[in-house]
This record gives sequence, C-alpha cells and structure tokens, in this order.
Amino acid sequence: MVPDSQVRKLILCTGKVYYDLIAERSKQSTHDVAIVRLEELNPFPFHIVAQVVKRYKNAEVVWCQEEPKNQGAYFFTDSAIRTSAVYGAGRPASFHVKYAGRKAMASTATGSAKTHTKEQNQLIADALA
Repeated sequence: MVPDSQVRKLILCTGKVYYDLIAERSKQSTHDVAIVRLEELNPFPFHIVAQVVKRYKNAEVVWCQEEPKNQGAYFFTDSAIRTSAVYGAGRPASFHVKYAGRKAMASTATGSAKTHTKEQNQLIADALA
C-alpha cells in the first residue's frame, strides 16, 4: 500500500460489491485505491465518512453499487457523502462524488446472466479505473 496522501481513489460501497472490488484490486496489484464498505446507511455515518474522506485527502471519491443507478443507494448517499466531505473533511464546496454502477433501468436485472456479468465487470472496472 501507499501512504494515505498518495491514494488516488477512495471507493465507498455497501454489500457484496465490496468483495468483487477487493478481488479485482488484488488481481490488478493496485496499491493506490482505498475501498471502504459502509455497513449502515441509515442513520448515515456522517462522522465516519468525514474521517475517511479526510484521511484520503487527495483521493477522488467514488460511490460503487451493483444496483441500477435509480434503484440503489446512490441518490441517498451522494448528498450525504458530499455533506460529510465538505463540512466534515474540509473538501471544497465544488466537491462531487463519482458514480460507478449500472445505468438507470426500469427493472432490477437484465434477465440475462451474460449481460449481468458484462455489466458487473464494467462497473468494477469503472470504479477502479
């Protein structure tokens, strides 16, 4: 691993996608990406997220989720993470959270294992890139 100040990306997520991210990071031998899994979203852990964002002060912050953009936690966590980063970690008001996940869809799944696997691989690659 690299010093905290040299971490280029901080990925926040919840659930199983954490293990997929860890596995791919290890496979790629990537040492400058921190991955943090949030176990509880409500009440949102503002102080913990602020501490993590402050720890990795030079990192781009990414929210990664397996669910489609309009069905997962992204819209809730986006403003909560920004609040934690700006007011708790001293990031500039222009700070924003990058999204890595499936596009917005009407259904929760594609119905095709092949398409699902392709989308899963792409969202992991997007998060780590």
